[in-house]
Amino acid sequence: MPTISLATRPVRLLVRGMTRPLVLYHVSDIHFGAEDRAAHDWFAAEVARERPDAVICTGDVTMRGTRREFDAAAQWLGGLAAPVRVEPGNHDMPYYHHMLARLTRTFERFDAMQRAVEVVIDLPGVALVPLRTVTAAQWRLNWSKGRIAPAALDHALARLAAAEGHAVRIALCHHPLVEADTEGTASTRGGKQALAALARGGAQIVLSGHVHDPFDITLRPDGLPIRMIGAGTLSQRLRSTPPSYNRLTIAGGQVTVDLRLAKE
Repeated sequence: MPTISLATRPVRLLVRGMTRPLVLYHVSDIHFGAEDRAAHDWFAAEVARERPDAVICTGDVTMRGTRREFDAAAQWLGGLAAPVRVEPGNHDMPYYHHMLARLTRTFERFDAMQRAVEVVIDLPGVALVPLRTVTAAQWRLNWSKGRIAPAALDHALARLAAAEGHAVRIALCHHPLVEADTEGTASTRGGKQALAALARGGAQIVLSGHVHDPFDITLRPDGLPIRMIGAGTLSQRLRSTPPSYNRLTIAGGQVTVDLRLAKE
């Protein structure tokens, strides 16, 4: 990709008065249960070397949503040398053969892991807005694909409105809202409409994962520019790209993305 311009209580990190650029590491689909341990070690070393202002993980922390996988994910994410923000993916709920748990305790294990590893991150001039694209069940055969419930979009838009004074507003979700010409697909129901609504609401960027290949494209729904940035994977489930992450630099209201590959 070319360069273009286990604490259980949250702790508030105040990062005020900074004049240097902010650096965020964007990673996705780390898939404990099918993880690439060498890739995980490489990424952890990258974090320890630079100590970015935050690590953002856009879902699929586990492979089958088991307690063992979530415990391993919590240990790894909690051990990174930077504050972590994590969103759920379609693999982060009980698998299909545990249907009762999937329908009634959909995000119970994910939420426990999230509380264990996340802190509240205060980034000057930057708002991080969650948009959930995963649901326990859908009216189609492939439940791995994305779906945006009206309540999820309303919540994201309310968060965007509350962040009106921020120069950079970034939506965080698992599935790409529209297809990004990657080998894998998201088929996100309601994604096109959500992308337009986010652009109208003031979001400039949407970070996602799911397709296991990175991308960086700018679209103009309703004539308003909004950038979709996707991270690859640190798992064994590779598509066309080696294990990778995105390094985002934010300075003067501008965001630059560098793709970092484990096997360059």
